[in-house]
Amino acid sequence: MTVARAEPPPGNTARFAAQPLSGGGTPTDVWLGARRELPTLDLAGCAELVVVAAHPDDETLGFGATSAMLAAMGVTVAVVSASDGGASQPGLSSRQRARLENVRRVELRCATSALGLPEPISLGLPDGQIADHEDRLADLLTDIIVGLGARTWCAATWCGDGHPDHEAVGRAAAVAVERTGATLLEYPVWMWHWASPDDPAVPWDRAYRSPLSASAVSRKHIAARCFSSQLEPATAGAAPVVPPAVLQRLLAVGEVVLR
Repeated sequence: MTVARAEPPPGNTARFAAQPLSGGGTPTDVWLGARRELPTLDLAGCAELVVVAAHPDDETLGFGATSAMLAAMGVTVAVVSASDGGASQPGLSSRQRARLENVRRVELRCATSALGLPEPISLGLPDGQIADHEDRLADLLTDIIVGLGARTWCAATWCGDGHPDHEAVGRAAAVAVERTGATLLEYPVWMWHWASPDDPAVPWDRAYRSPLSASAVSRKHIAARCFSSQLEPATAGAAPVVPPAVLQRLLAVGEVVLR
């Protein structure tokens, strides 16, 4: 199933590529010290939720606490991971990559359980090449959403987040909600790294902040620690995929969506 698409908004892959995670990015205290006030996301408007991640951990780091709160309110939640994240560690053999993909699927199940969510759906698209399978992803998401109710939210990685896979997932989700009548919310993950509080590349006029409870935040912190393959060095002397300062920032800034 395909539909004609509007021209997608410009992405921010060059911005993200110019600031490797090892470089630190925008400090946490810059975000926390910003005076920007955002309207509060009204969670009562959601009856069913589909959370779409490019890789295992995006759903937790970008939208985990909100998902946990909605599930606790009785909302039916489905977590969909477009890829299994096998390209997060470069230079792996085919066997090593398959092993890492399996590890990351297990980590994702651990995280969704910690958030109080059901078993996730893994679509198995190739990590790092999701844009090449964007139409297929849009079809798969349409099939997942189409039978749900009118007050369904689809929360996906932002189409301007900077990582090519994140942006492809956001574009595919936009097509799926256009077909089904669901409401699209886009959550940033890497925006917190390369952007700034007044960055014109971020559509702040569409931004809402989730009203997170202490228990939901606690669940998110526990769930984030499930992803040890990303948080711990793969070999002695190597840097972790997600450095400690990057994780600390993602856990400190709260959760924001664009809608």
